[in-house]
Amino acid sequence: MSTRPVVVLAEELSPATVEALGPDFEVRQSDGTDRPRLFADIADAEALMVRSATQVDAELLSHGKNLSVIARAGVGLDNVDVPAATEAGVMVVNAPTSNIVSAAELTCAHILGLARHISPAHEALKAGQWKRSKYTGLELQDKTLGVIGLGRIGGLVAERMAAFDMEILAYDPYVTAARAHQLGVQLVSLDELYEKSDVITIHMPKTPETLGMLNAEAFGKMKDSVHLVNVARGGLIDEDDLAAALRAGTIGGAAIDVFATEPSTDLDFFGEENVVVTPHLGASTHEAQEKAGVSVARSVRLALDGELVPDAVNVAGGAIDELVRPGIPLIEKLGRVVTAMTTEALTDVEAEAAGEIADYNVSALKLAALKGIFTDVVEDPVSYVNAPVLAEQRGISTRLSTATEVEDYRNVLTIRASTSSGTQFEVRGTLTGPKQIEKIVGINGYDLEIPLSDHLVVFEYSDRPGVVAALGKILGEHTINIAGMQISQNTKEGRALAVLTIDSALPAGALETISTAVEAALAAEVDLEEK
Repeated sequence: MSTRPVVVLAEELSPATVEALGPDFEVRQSDGTDRPRLFADIADAEALMVRSATQVDAELLSHGKNLSVIARAGVGLDNVDVPAATEAGVMVVNAPTSNIVSAAELTCAHILGLARHISPAHEALKAGQWKRSKYTGLELQDKTLGVIGLGRIGGLVAERMAAFDMEILAYDPYVTAARAHQLGVQLVSLDELYEKSDVITIHMPKTPETLGMLNAEAFGKMKDSVHLVNVARGGLIDEDDLAAALRAGTIGGAAIDVFATEPSTDLDFFGEENVVVTPHLGASTHEAQEKAGVSVARSVRLALDGELVPDAVNVAGGAIDELVRPGIPLIEKLGRVVTAMTTEALTDVEAEAAGEIADYNVSALKLAALKGIFTDVVEDPVSYVNAPVLAEQRGISTRLSTATEVEDYRNVLTIRASTSSGTQFEVRGTLTGPKQIEKIVGINGYDLEIPLSDHLVVFEYSDRPGVVAALGKILGEHTINIAGMQISQNTKEGRALAVLTIDSALPAGALETISTAVEAALAAEVDLEEK
């Protein structure tokens, strides 16, 4: 048996990919098209890396009981059953930005190729025909480019084509005017884009709403001379309507790299001279392939180290800002504190980020909070992937909130939880100083400031003389050293809460003995040692 985590490569990946994994893993080469061999090879693997030829489905996952992560070295995930992986608690990662430059450059190449008739002129000359006058093209300067979808690739295309002195219009309901202005782009309605554009390039995701959105009705709103380019997703352009429009001359030309069904080699419009087609080459550059492999290799390392992975498609965390990242282990520990304080089933969990951190994407914090809550209460390993599934299966409602105002600290993270009996719990924490020390700053309304340690004990009791002495006496009898203690009083109700940091876990029965001696309303031991 290997002493290092096993990573199986189901397809050929670049040497740089293996190098990015580093020496901490045992890397095995398999064959994703040979299912029996792959089943055997992943039996003890913790990670599987694939490209497009390997089908990752529930059957395959059932043979990889130790799998923590499936990595697709590319953008698309058509060959990966993401819901099945999520149900199995397996993270799925891809390389969403690996091909953006390659796809943008191919789009620009197609725009230029259509403008100057490069493909038909090339074919004619190779056939011995000198047709210089037939293939007179047009300059892009002062022409209008319409970009449908101003995301990462659409934005790169807009930036590059602006260098040709094109006027850039864009339609994207999710892009702000400030972002468009930054790119030098004018946001317009879809109909206005159709009406004014000389070239239209589409960069939208494939959804029920966008499927076939460029169709006969849309073509009818465009200039007869318009050139269409699709290097995004097959099916965004209705291929039958495109063929009819090209034959009728209601559009001027098209360059298509992606198709509704692939491979496609004999679609109706392939024979039209004003069409350029390529076999899904958007990501087919050496640089993009290398970036994809290296990107997912890094994600595999993060996943196997138990870190949140920005490129995990079945984790809602998204990219994690450097200001947010230190809060992830903190709020996970706060979740374990909440779990330790209650023996009842939870019905509601809220994670809150307050302070400067609220201006950033903090969605990963809810995942970390849920991971902490379930870590000590379920038998199976808990990950950032299956923690939300565990909450859903148990009927626990979850939510994330933010607040920009906070007293005393730059940032405070809070978990609030309700139980089936209506009891409510709240734990607050922060990070302080240059070393970002993790501290608890509040429990159930009591204000504290005590560093987190591997072993904590929490008591709430009636505030009266002798309680602290009783705590010390009992712990001393069990040879447990108190490393730190803080007491917070609620003088109005005559209550107090004590949090102790101790050097080792309590022996069996000690917590119950202390709880009885001090007549504690709440007694909890929190073990935060790495499992």
